[in-house]
Amino acid sequence: MGKPTGFQEFNRELPAKVPVAERVKNYNEFVGLYSDEKLNQQSARCMNCGIPFCHSGCPLGNIIPEFNDAVYRKNWQEAYHILSSTNNFPEFTGRICPAPCESACVLGINKPAVVIEEIEKHIIEIAYANNMVKPTAPVIKTGKTVAVVGSGPAGLAAAAQLAKAGHAVTVYERDEFPGGLLRYGIPDFKLEKWVVERRIKVMEEDGVVFKCNTEVGKDIAADELVRNFDAVVLAGGSTIPRDLNIPGREFKGIHFAMDFLKQQNKRVSNSEIKGEDILATDKDVIVIGGGDTGSDCVGTSNRQGARSIKQFEVMFKPGDSRPSSMPWPNFPGAAVLKTTSSHEEGADRFWSVNTKEFLGDADGNLRALKVVDIEWELDFLGRPVKFKELEGTERELPAQRVFLAMGFVHPQFDGMLESLGVELDERKNVKAKEGVYRTNISKVFVAGDMRRGQSLVVWAISEGRETARKVDEFLMGHSILESKDGVNEFEQAY
Repeated sequence: MGKPTGFQEFNRELPAKVPVAERVKNYNEFVGLYSDEKLNQQSARCMNCGIPFCHSGCPLGNIIPEFNDAVYRKNWQEAYHILSSTNNFPEFTGRICPAPCESACVLGINKPAVVIEEIEKHIIEIAYANNMVKPTAPVIKTGKTVAVVGSGPAGLAAAAQLAKAGHAVTVYERDEFPGGLLRYGIPDFKLEKWVVERRIKVMEEDGVVFKCNTEVGKDIAADELVRNFDAVVLAGGSTIPRDLNIPGREFKGIHFAMDFLKQQNKRVSNSEIKGEDILATDKDVIVIGGGDTGSDCVGTSNRQGARSIKQFEVMFKPGDSRPSSMPWPNFPGAAVLKTTSSHEEGADRFWSVNTKEFLGDADGNLRALKVVDIEWELDFLGRPVKFKELEGTERELPAQRVFLAMGFVHPQFDGMLESLGVELDERKNVKAKEGVYRTNISKVFVAGDMRRGQSLVVWAISEGRETARKVDEFLMGHSILESKDGVNEFEQAY
């Protein structure tokens, strides 16, 4: 590595953030960049560990030690080449990925891990600034056509790879602009939308055609795509939210988190908002759900000027370090307490709380929640089995806005999936084996959350890339696209 003793000399440091009092006044990104010296030091912390577990920790198989070494040597062209060989969108993962690669970092066994996510972001931003990010589609095309349904990270990754293979790609998106969750689900203070638009422009230069305001199964028949294209990739995501069907669910003021976040993203982009405004201004807000989407609701509510914000999680409070059931190099996820930048901005967090009833006033508006504290029974590995209510803890908490952020259960079935007749698995996701990505319909493939269920953005990109490779093999009999280990079949043969 560039500096074998770097991990002993330098501590983990994150870039500076705009102070809370200032950043909650707007929806701009607030995480800064390293100085050249700090970036050099942080890349130097990547140790010559022998077996880089970060490779397997990353769903994309990013070649992390090598690009860290290139960053240390300030060879930006090499660093960008290595990073982009496995990751189509490091500007997204460098901002919103929970970085499972860092959980698998060997240095993380007894020291803070290398700041892999931040280094990724710096590589791609330096590459854009130096005009290194250019179209990759070949001049000579294959003559094959592919329709991609959905322009979230899985759909975009599949489209980018298929264009790279020389196919003519058309992406269908039911919303006004492409980007899916990246544009409409992630708040601007985490991912400003010019970042998405910049990448879309590069893809358009690669020949990818985006048809927005077009819902397949409604505005255009699904079987029409199957007839008119040589292959179809379904990448519509897992879009049906998990509901909380308890007494009082009908009161006004209870909204799904994504409806709230999507509307605010449209507001920031000066897009038309249909229906009633969903605002937290001067309201007592309760967010039900302790994950990243719930955290995004907290950050958005703070910026809208909520009177108070509480976030509920039905599970017990996780510890500050890994439990024995999730040893290194596993990604611990929710098993370790996570405090996000939105929590830093202000919110009261509650664990082991069960919501029993929504309470309303005479006009049908939400006024409070009836909740109770619970205690979990755990198995021998510390996993929750069942809970019981704690006597004497039932109480009412005032709330005029509740945002349900409990995740998503499966993709929308009526419309496109129903008319295509694709098989579903036991979780009501589109059925297709990993490594195959092909549905029961010959020309139809599936990628991302629509196949695997709600997951991480980095998994969506990985699935899009792997599906594109299988589509390329289906169309051409072989594929020039890299597999997950970064090698194409011609390189394997020779």
